[in-house]
Amino acid sequence: MSVLIEIIQGLGSIVVSLITIYIWVIIITALMSFVNPDPYNPIVQFLNRVTQPAYRFVRRFMRTVFNGIDLAPLVIVVALQVLIVLLSALLRSF
Repeated sequence: MSVLIEIIQGLGSIVVSLITIYIWVIIITALMSFVNPDPYNPIVQFLNRVTQPAYRFVRRFMRTVFNGIDLAPLVIVVALQVLIVLLSALLRSF
């Protein structure tokens, strides 16, 4: 039984790590929007492909823009941080 618990905790920590990486991708993409990078750069295209589905999902529910600032990245990062806290608490309960 303890082996199963260790496997679940290991998989949970991998999920938490992937969420943390995605948070950093969101932050990098949001910062890049201030610089207006080359849209044909493969790294920029990859970052946009990875983040645009989450942006579209949040923007569908949040139509307003605060003085020209898009708050979708902030909402996504906060939601993912809450998810990390909940997953961590769940994994510690095992």
